[in-house]
Amino acid sequence: MQTKLRRTLLGAAMCLVAGAMSPAAAQTFSLGSTNATSSHYQIAVAMAQAIEAGIPDSTATVVETGASVDNVRRLVRGEIDLGLVAGDVFVQAKQGIGQFEGHAVDDLVALYPYNDSVINIAVRADSGITKLEELEGKKFTPGIRGSGGELLITQSFDLFGISPDYVYGTVTDAIEGVRNDQLVGYSKYAAANRVDSTLQELMTSVDMRILGFTPEQQKLVTEKIPGVGFTTLPAGFIKDNPAVATPSVPIVYATRLSLMDDETARKVAQAIGENKQILIDVWPQLADYDFKGSILSTVDIGIDVHPGAMSYWESAE
Repeated sequence: MQTKLRRTLLGAAMCLVAGAMSPAAAQTFSLGSTNATSSHYQIAVAMAQAIEAGIPDSTATVVETGASVDNVRRLVRGEIDLGLVAGDVFVQAKQGIGQFEGHAVDDLVALYPYNDSVINIAVRADSGITKLEELEGKKFTPGIRGSGGELLITQSFDLFGISPDYVYGTVTDAIEGVRNDQLVGYSKYAAANRVDSTLQELMTSVDMRILGFTPEQQKLVTEKIPGVGFTTLPAGFIKDNPAVATPSVPIVYATRLSLMDDETARKVAQAIGENKQILIDVWPQLADYDFKGSILSTVDIGIDVHPGAMSYWESAE
């Protein structure tokens, strides 16, 4: 009996030693991005590469999604580990307002920023449309259903009493619809300092115009939709276009406190911060982007940062 007990204890001890000596389990991350045709999907692939470079033995996979609103819902269901979320969607989800009325995501937190995006409301120049009100009753795509851009545009137009004939589909569907004159235009998030690749492609065959918001419309949006600011696209941003004011929001990758612990969040933030050249190789405009300054400033508009990620960004050079 004693011999059998000694053997059992010895076997258990050997298992413990073997477990202690075995390598740590590899970490896996799923990144909820957006439509695969978007340049934001391309930068998400670079982020996955940066995470893998910064966290040994990790695997990061990019998931094609419907963007911000869809990503928050996937985070709630635990289907992704982190995801792209526009600032206005983040604030509304956190506060349980807008599309998240009564369903606040209390533990939603940002890991890192990577962009300040603007909305391009682009219409065919030959449509004769020069202001938002003239979209009334016209066939128009407000963005990918479930995206932050779609939410912002439909909320804004509701505030203005503008009711286009919304046509939903992918970015590719919108481009083809405008090109074939089945749609007067579309809207989507884009970088503030360069013409979006989607719009560039479209302008090879169709003359386009970007519409802007009046001062009164800007005031109404900033009062009623949290997390949204405005920026001015200069005259000539695209051919023959006047200067226009358009919504601007920070874009972050977010997670939930219940999904990611402090140590992991710090590792992810550090991987992005220390391997940002991988991102710059895909989006050269990020060479001048202040990752640290941007994430610290998001707190001012109601975007909470994961404590683990914040511990990295506060100490980052």
